[in-house]
Amino acid sequence: MDKTLERLERWCSAPGITFENPEAEEAFKSRTKRMADAVLLKTPDRVPITPTFGMFPALDNGFTCEEVFFDRNKAYTAWMKTLLDFKPDVYRLNIRPGSVWEIIDYKQISLPGRGISPYSMFQFNEEEYAKGDEFYDAFLEDPSDFMMRVYLPRVCGALRPLGNLPPMRETFSYYLGLPGMLMAFGDPDVAGAFETLGRAGAEARDWASFAREKTLEMHALGFPTDAGAGSAAPFDAIGDFIRGTRGVMLDMFQRPEKLIAAMEKLVPICIAMGLRAKKGVNPFVTMPLHKGPEGFMSLEQYKTFYWPTFRKVMVGLIDEGLIPMPFFEGDYTSRLEVIKDIPRGKALYKFEKVDIHKAKEILGDTVCFRGNVPITLLCTGTPEQVKAYVKELIDVFGRDGGLWVDSDAIFDKAKHENVRAMVEFTKEYGST
Repeated sequence: MDKTLERLERWCSAPGITFENPEAEEAFKSRTKRMADAVLLKTPDRVPITPTFGMFPALDNGFTCEEVFFDRNKAYTAWMKTLLDFKPDVYRLNIRPGSVWEIIDYKQISLPGRGISPYSMFQFNEEEYAKGDEFYDAFLEDPSDFMMRVYLPRVCGALRPLGNLPPMRETFSYYLGLPGMLMAFGDPDVAGAFETLGRAGAEARDWASFAREKTLEMHALGFPTDAGAGSAAPFDAIGDFIRGTRGVMLDMFQRPEKLIAAMEKLVPICIAMGLRAKKGVNPFVTMPLHKGPEGFMSLEQYKTFYWPTFRKVMVGLIDEGLIPMPFFEGDYTSRLEVIKDIPRGKALYKFEKVDIHKAKEILGDTVCFRGNVPITLLCTGTPEQVKAYVKELIDVFGRDGGLWVDSDAIFDKAKHENVRAMVEFTKEYGST
């Protein structure tokens, strides 16, 4: 049997879930089949509605973002209220462990109430955490050593002492010399960093256990989750987290061969990240994309630097029966012919900005479209305007498969009545 079809059928069969009642079981299986049919470009009973809630459940239910980042019970209360209020086809309990990031003094995000408004989603802090001359050679020689001794000490203040460790490859040394190498681990600062890692790990396990327990409760009520794991495009992995936008854009001109080599090195790593979904039932792999749209690079640069390794990651996941779910942030209209080059009925493409008519024309026989009701409309428009946009989406893509209605991006603030209009109108107008 086709691996993708096999994984989707397993997801739809809801193995291991104890439902509250037969109605909940029927609802779960109806929702998963509806979404699976749309991905496989088959005709579902209706168009799926799959809003990408950010901090909306918290803010809409009277909590601050700070509260739900640091109090998981409040987070659960908010997210479950929104779930039961709107009853979308798919949902995710966005229970984020703020305390874990605090323990390690994580530099790459500012947490709500910690330097930014308690009502704000966390803010990503992009920096050039490694210069090009030091990054590429070190990473290509030994990625794990670079991450442990260079990257983590720079993005986590509490782990700075790890930069004093010798290269991990030196542990493969003459046996009588091993004690000398181990002395570095006895340094009080280094030992303290590992102790901090232990505390952060224990805290992360507590939050993860809580999230798993509450997700099972959500499943028992008849609601599936929209992803089993996450991954990234190799270009973004370098540009987002290590070199920064300016650095990686300059690398395309100053050291293109090394940039491509590093991205090739990342392909199996990014596939392995997504393969965590293989351990569970949910076959979808979410992949937020940041630096490939119009305005960041030309189409030729996209074809040279971004798409080749990103496609390898997606195909690697597809070969394992998983379903890549990239979120194309920014405008991708000029890239549609390029990103069409994947196996048919094996992926779910979420778009922020795109010409939906061209997307249907070019991608309609290849992938399922997810999106793209503007969050600006959800925040400032009227229910009638929201309904009009959803109607156009459904009219363009049709009811015969290939569409999940969603917002164009993760939304935190929106009018309650506009979100309801998006959900309810999709259920009504999207029926076959």
